[in-house]
Amino acid sequence: MRISSDEWIFWSWRWFDLNATIVFTWVIMAMLVVISFFVTRRLSETEEISGLQNFLEVLVGGLSDQIMDISRQEPGPYLPFVGTLFIFIAAANSLSVVPGYVTPTGSLSTTTALALSVFVAVPIFGVAALGIGGYLKQYLHPTPLMAPFTILSEFSRTVALAIRLYGNAMSGAMIVAILISITPFFFPVVMQLLGLLTGLIQAYIFAVLAMVYIASAAQAGQPEKHNIKMMNEEV
Repeated sequence: MRISSDEWIFWSWRWFDLNATIVFTWVIMAMLVVISFFVTRRLSETEEISGLQNFLEVLVGGLSDQIMDISRQEPGPYLPFVGTLFIFIAAANSLSVVPGYVTPTGSLSTTTALALSVFVAVPIFGVAALGIGGYLKQYLHPTPLMAPFTILSEFSRTVALAIRLYGNAMSGAMIVAILISITPFFFPVVMQLLGLLTGLIQAYIFAVLAMVYIASAAQAGQPEKHNIKMMNEEV
């Protein structure tokens, strides 16, 4: 019984192992690129649009609204990064219903890479919004003595992101494998459908947490009048 995609080795040469994590990750990326190409090559601005374009517009609009609600900022700068995280994780988890497929998010190496991408993106978006000086001030607020703890929190939340996604994906695969060995007909189908739902929820939670971290870095140190302005605009 394979729980992690790292355990499935397709080809090995010296120190390099071509495992299912690498293969299925590239399969997902290629699939998303192909789908994006066919969806976007004939975009229409009229009322008659294809089903795929309609789905794409709903997806992008929903992600934009979520980013706006979380960050209270224009979603444009953050949509490509956060949207890519959500779509990749959602696709990786959703394909678990395909026989013979093992989700790459069940590998700690994949979830660590995703968490590290968020770890790198947080200061990049923070510096872009506040400048280097404005971003670094948050490490000294409210006192310079808090700097080591602030830096430690950056690393700890990265570890938490990786382990949370890995644990959820691995536990789901383990439960399905156990039920298959006990009752090989009814329960696996139900668990696969439940796993499809939880996979989408995991992707949503990961994307939301990434946006929360980015938004907190981009807004740190901004004057209170910015928040007052946003409240007045909502009213």
